[in-house]
Amino acid sequence: MTIIYHYLFEYLQSNTFSAFFSGQKLITLERVSSTNDYLKEELSKSTPFSEGTVIMAVDQVSGRGQSGNRWNSEPGKNLTFSLLLKPTFLKPMDQFNINIVICVSIFEVLFPLFKNQLKIKWPNDIYVGDKKLGGILIENILQGSEWKESIIGIGMNVNQENFEGIQNACSIKQLLHHEYTLKDLLYDLCGSIERNYLQLRKQGILNLKSRYIQNLYGLNQVRKYKLEGVSVEGKIMNVEDDGQLIVDFNGHSAKFNFKEIEFVF
Repeated sequence: MTIIYHYLFEYLQSNTFSAFFSGQKLITLERVSSTNDYLKEELSKSTPFSEGTVIMAVDQVSGRGQSGNRWNSEPGKNLTFSLLLKPTFLKPMDQFNINIVICVSIFEVLFPLFKNQLKIKWPNDIYVGDKKLGGILIENILQGSEWKESIIGIGMNVNQENFEGIQNACSIKQLLHHEYTLKDLLYDLCGSIERNYLQLRKQGILNLKSRYIQNLYGLNQVRKYKLEGVSVEGKIMNVEDDGQLIVDFNGHSAKFNFKEIEFVF
């Protein structure tokens, strides 16, 4: 496995980002099963990775999405990377705050490209219209009652054009009809995540959560969902602090954890 080391700090400094991730390291892997798994394995060996370390794969052969879903990516065409955070300033019960930070950060970077068609699909997918542009997998490592680390896996369809057999997928190139430089997008995303992560640390979650909710896919719209295989109509109203989705069914609201409710397209 070929490993290439870069440093993001010089780029971040030149773009007036803060120095919270001072010395931020980018490790590029030519081929790996999963960047999240690679990072977890290295951390288990006590590899001294600093907060902000990024592991990027040219070819990720066994990428994973939420709840074990597979993330398929054509080699060299898309952005597949993992970011290490150490949010020890948060309590374990506040884990969904990291999800909000990441989703809002990606949304902010892509909004100039897609405007109001861009949405955050609960809990952690990025959609343009009714098609999935990217997904996020966050794995938190706890030590007793303390939060030790968060591994943030991000997959973004960038220059891939053929998604045969993959439902509802789209890419930046498909939608905008031109190639996008992967490293440029990576740097933009890292800068946005850093800004919003610092905002979470200094100012709390309220403003970030408001931005997350107001840009939710299906917010205040009557749409079809599946509950235990049964098709129903409901309207997304809000998201609880712990990440539960609040849906109104003709005046009766209910709360759902991940995988307890399914969007129907």
